[in-house]
Amino acid sequence: MSVWELFVAFLLGLVEGLTEFAPVSSTGHMIVVDDLWLKSSEFLGSPVANTFKVVIQLGSILAVVVIFKQRFIDLLGLNKETRGETGKLRLTHVIVGLFPAGVLGLLFEDYIDENLFSLETVLIGLVVGAFLMIAADLFSGKKAKVETVDKITYKQALSIGLIQCLSLWPGFSRSGSTISGGVLLGLSHRAAADFTFIMAVPIMMGASGISLLSKWEYFTLDMLPFFAVGFVSAFVFALVSIKFFLKLINRIRLIPFAIYRIVLAFVIYLLYFT
Repeated sequence: MSVWELFVAFLLGLVEGLTEFAPVSSTGHMIVVDDLWLKSSEFLGSPVANTFKVVIQLGSILAVVVIFKQRFIDLLGLNKETRGETGKLRLTHVIVGLFPAGVLGLLFEDYIDENLFSLETVLIGLVVGAFLMIAADLFSGKKAKVETVDKITYKQALSIGLIQCLSLWPGFSRSGSTISGGVLLGLSHRAAADFTFIMAVPIMMGASGISLLSKWEYFTLDMLPFFAVGFVSAFVFALVSIKFFLKLINRIRLIPFAIYRIVLAFVIYLLYFT
């Protein structure tokens, strides 16, 4: 395992950690990084590369679990002091929010994998998602009706879940669609972000776990350092990124991220279509 290959693992973990939960589309970023870096590492064939992406995604998920540790303890009913307490976010809210995209994802997984993972579709997702985020900021009103995630209703949870279905289109961004949907439905930017991150854990953990089971043979001793560096890198940078994002989101809102997405789409277009 060369120093260069470990640097590649660190870089990919960094990109995953910084972009997975920000509303900027990790898919769009990984396309660029794949082309510039993955192809430069000769041992990374497609199966190993795909396994590595699952590993670093788990690093990002772990960061969310750490940041929202107390919230997950409450959701699972493990905290006796808050068990049965009214006016709190419940596990059923999360399940209701996950249901629409979970069902559609299972039904159309093969179609999405075969037909929607292209540069053209990612560019469309980046730009259309950006306009949804701009619309959310412009039409949400000055005062949010729901300031904290504990005040979310089941109707809002289901509606956000329906809007999350847009993220099945690569490049649209799970956090971009759900935060925008939450804001349009009357949640504060922070409440919408909290609900988005909490919902992401079970669906991403389930998908990643299933994927890893089918790729277990690639966890050889010579590959473990590569996977370990990527996992730790993704975890650390996701931890920093999420904390930074949650502190700023109510103040800067979504439009700066939308502008960034449009610029990214333009850069990808210049790199691959001109």
